[in-house]
Amino acid sequence: MSLRKGHEMTKPRVALLGAILESNRFAPPAELDDFQSLTLLTGDALMSEARSETPKLATEFAAFVRAMDATGDWTPVPCMLAASHPAGPVREAVIEEVIGTCEATLRACGSLDAVYICNHGAMVAEHDHDPDGLLMARVRDVVGPDVLIVSTLDLHANISQRMVDACDLIVGYRTNPHVDQIERGEEAAFSIRRALASGERPKLAHIKLPLVPASVTLLSAEHPYGSLIDFGQRRQAEYRSQILNVSVFGNFLFSDTPDNGLSIVVSARDDQKVAEALASELATKAWSLREDFVRQLTSLEDAVALAKAGDRRPVIFSDAGDNPGGGGSGRTTELLSALYRAGAKDCLYGSFCDPELARDAHATGVGGRFVAHFNRTRNASAPWAQWDVPFEAEAEVVSLHNGEVVGEEGMTAGRRLILGPSAALRIGGITVVVITDRTQTADPVFFNAFGLDIAAARTVVVKSRGHFRAGFSPWFSSEQVFEVDTGGLTSPVHDRWPFQHLPRPNYPMDENTVWSRADLH
Repeated sequence: MSLRKGHEMTKPRVALLGAILESNRFAPPAELDDFQSLTLLTGDALMSEARSETPKLATEFAAFVRAMDATGDWTPVPCMLAASHPAGPVREAVIEEVIGTCEATLRACGSLDAVYICNHGAMVAEHDHDPDGLLMARVRDVVGPDVLIVSTLDLHANISQRMVDACDLIVGYRTNPHVDQIERGEEAAFSIRRALASGERPKLAHIKLPLVPASVTLLSAEHPYGSLIDFGQRRQAEYRSQILNVSVFGNFLFSDTPDNGLSIVVSARDDQKVAEALASELATKAWSLREDFVRQLTSLEDAVALAKAGDRRPVIFSDAGDNPGGGGSGRTTELLSALYRAGAKDCLYGSFCDPELARDAHATGVGGRFVAHFNRTRNASAPWAQWDVPFEAEAEVVSLHNGEVVGEEGMTAGRRLILGPSAALRIGGITVVVITDRTQTADPVFFNAFGLDIAAARTVVVKSRGHFRAGFSPWFSSEQVFEVDTGGLTSPVHDRWPFQHLPRPNYPMDENTVWSRADLH
């Protein structure tokens, strides 16, 4: 069915909503408080924040609003945007409240021309493996078949057929680290404008492969994932106007769902067969690269030895097993204590999430000394308790901060971050940044806010899996980056986890997994 034409003569009515959560099946559940602490906005408050100079909500959502504002009159219908830092499965009552609020607003708002859904795509709920698809399907049920639905998703999304069936266009990030959210939000807005003006209904094709790579292999500037994304973009350009979007979703391993697996989603302007042909070509290309989606990590012993080595370039370590951006606690001490015991010098370490320790530092004051108790209080029954080992060291308070900062580089550039009371502590030759809010250290502002000189450090350690690469690229090339094999809820080693829901067989867990283009028919 074609969309109604003539929207250029009137102001299109576009609903805006979203639920953003990357779920690590093994992390503690996402509660209502987790959304309230990051983003839980409706109505005018949502639009006001999206239009602010330094919005603290999802970058692509704000970019969508700015692009719609810049391209003509429109009537926004803001429903709700809910976002949490990565956590475990969302509570059933929480996601049902979010979906219910969106449904109620959509029912009450009258006629609509389009809906923009800003989700992550790798959410898990207590009662549903695919709450992203659940939200999208229920939005479709309310607005009916004739209203255009466009969604933006993180490239780590676990794409379900329910998502594809509910949407007219799906726009995935192309970069990891994620530095193209502005472009993707703009693309969603321009796509809505174009479709409403032309009356054309996009056609989607989706293929999922039995390929479940870990996030450390999904860097868009490196082979194989970057090669696959680049190949898709070249082929889209060769199809010219026939193809609207090509997205390659790498999946999020730790969600542990039946929808895990690398997915190809192709959107054609109006020809389903064209979309299917290109999706098939890209899937075949991806499968041919499957053996390249395996990566070796740097051992803890080798990392410590490198930190102590004298004649070398500065390096940056990823504490890969404890990435708050993938559901990690931000409190594991394995790498920190090893570096301290080894006497590492000129080392910056960020960021340790410990509200109690941050309060102790503020009570002590700049220049004061005290015994820093890392993980003084912990829940012994928590999923991450085995890694959140207590650690003590004599500390000097180097600097204090209220934790309100604006990102400077990479994925959080220009975005307001609320880290809570924070401190920089010197323990031996290591300066540790301690924060209150559980957030990955993907931006140099985590050090710069305390007056710490990244360029003067010989070793920088970040609790981040991959996004730090964009934020710290002015100091460290890819050859200076080392992903350390540490324990924690984001350890990217497949055989360490009791997966229960991943589709089997899959590669690399099952080396003899077979797939061919013939499987599509």
